[in-house]
Amino acid sequence: MSYQALYRVWRPQRFGDIAGQQAITKTLRNALVQDKTSHAYLFTGPRGTGKTSAAKIFSKAINCPNVKDGEPCNQCEICESITKGKLGDVIEIDAASNNGVEEIRDIRDKANYAPTQAEYKVYIIDEVHMLSMGAFNALLKTLEEPPTNVIFILATTEPHKIPLTIISRTQRFDFRRISPQAIVERMRYILGEKGVQYEEDALITISKAAEGGMRDALSILDQALSFSEGTLKTEDTMRITGSITQELLIEYIRALSEQQTEKGLNILHELIAEGKDPSRFVEDMILFSRDILLYHTAQSDTLLKMAKVDEPFEQLASALSPDLLYEVIQVFNATQQEMRLSNHAEVYLEVATVRLTQVRQPVRDEGTTVQPQATSAPSDEVAALKKQMAEMQKLMQSMSAGEAAAKPAAPKAKRAMKSSAVFKVNRPSVYNILEKATKQDLVQLKDVWPDLMNFLEASQKAIMNTSTPVAASARGLVVTFDYDILCERATNDKVLIATIGDYLEKVIGHRAEMVSVPAEQWPTVRQDFIKQMKAEEHSEQSEETETKQEDTEIKIEPVVSEAVKLFGEALVKIEE
Repeated sequence: MSYQALYRVWRPQRFGDIAGQQAITKTLRNALVQDKTSHAYLFTGPRGTGKTSAAKIFSKAINCPNVKDGEPCNQCEICESITKGKLGDVIEIDAASNNGVEEIRDIRDKANYAPTQAEYKVYIIDEVHMLSMGAFNALLKTLEEPPTNVIFILATTEPHKIPLTIISRTQRFDFRRISPQAIVERMRYILGEKGVQYEEDALITISKAAEGGMRDALSILDQALSFSEGTLKTEDTMRITGSITQELLIEYIRALSEQQTEKGLNILHELIAEGKDPSRFVEDMILFSRDILLYHTAQSDTLLKMAKVDEPFEQLASALSPDLLYEVIQVFNATQQEMRLSNHAEVYLEVATVRLTQVRQPVRDEGTTVQPQATSAPSDEVAALKKQMAEMQKLMQSMSAGEAAAKPAAPKAKRAMKSSAVFKVNRPSVYNILEKATKQDLVQLKDVWPDLMNFLEASQKAIMNTSTPVAASARGLVVTFDYDILCERATNDKVLIATIGDYLEKVIGHRAEMVSVPAEQWPTVRQDFIKQMKAEEHSEQSEETETKQEDTEIKIEPVVSEAVKLFGEALVKIEE
């Protein structure tokens, strides 16, 4: 038989085997014992936290004839068939590849048929957020009025992409990231069953790299076991995960605190030369600095996520100033954001190292300050500089007061500058929409607006959270925002505008381009449009009257000229 990955061999088969989700497993077991199960469940959470495993265990427990305390027996024919994926009444569907309306309609039609072998027919739809809006609508009626003995279990890593109408018809369970301690305990049990020798620090390293996912942890463990020779060592797991030893992190932070730029850069270049992942280094630095800060404050290792409390760690925690740790976290957090948009991560790490070694001298040792480096200014020079700064500040304040007395118009200029920064509305686009706007279009738009908000991504939803549609035509819509900055971001976000246009084209049948207006400016813009329309109407009426007069003059003019020819100009008198 071919080799199977650890996460497949050791996939939980009972609720008690699911690590780190005790509240969820207890709730599901009690519902089974008390016969209070629902017709639809929604399991959400990060990858590898047990969502699909819990769904399969639930499908076994609700159909197992020998269920005890909400746990399946895993020995009967039904349990074994579900474990092997051969029971026809438990259907597992990948929504990423079956996300169309026709696939969901097929599920809806087949759900009306009674189960053949088990008592309940269970549909497990994985990554349900990948369904299209039409597929969600097709599923909605079935979730609202499900057939007898049919249960739907929806699993997703992105619940914000699921319509609220679907969520409200399910019982939602949020699976959280599994703690490193729970991951280590599970790996310890598996290695004990396999009879493999290991170092405790190796398991801790794997649990940190897994970032709360049990499947990721077992995949890394599988890889580390293949790399090692009989015994799982910490050094092997460090190489596999690209992690950095605590000793090297301590050495690097000491270089920062002692303002040894060259030493810090040498350590950094050594890590990069060894093939360490720059992103992993930044993440480790942030977490390690966080652990030092918490240990320095609370003197307890219960809150630590990464660090191991030993003598070098305790010495470093007592010597460092919190100011440096704040600076390290802030600088590396900014570096992490910049590295995502660049192909030269090492450059940003070098800049961060130089910056942190030249900012301050933060090392402390039980209330005493380490002697400053040769590059720092002596204390008497610092005092003199502070005195000069204070005198200059007083002089500038007196000069400002004199200028304010001599120029009383200055506040108006300041207000004018402030007003110039107000968001400028694209009035031609707004007027074009208002000319063809109808109440029916606005009502239709308001009906789909809540579903549109749920469809947007989290960053887009944050921009549109305070938006309100105020006018709509067949090809455009005007939306007001409570804050000018959100209005400006919505106007400049071409992806957001395109997403809204695509959604409206799909839902209401035609595409409408969005124009943004600050809420406080909307009454003025609307009133100006009304005035402009009235002025244009009056202008058209005046032009029509003048045209009629000109036509009359054109008709009279030949008669007058003929009369002048016959009787002479002296005898002809023209009257209107």
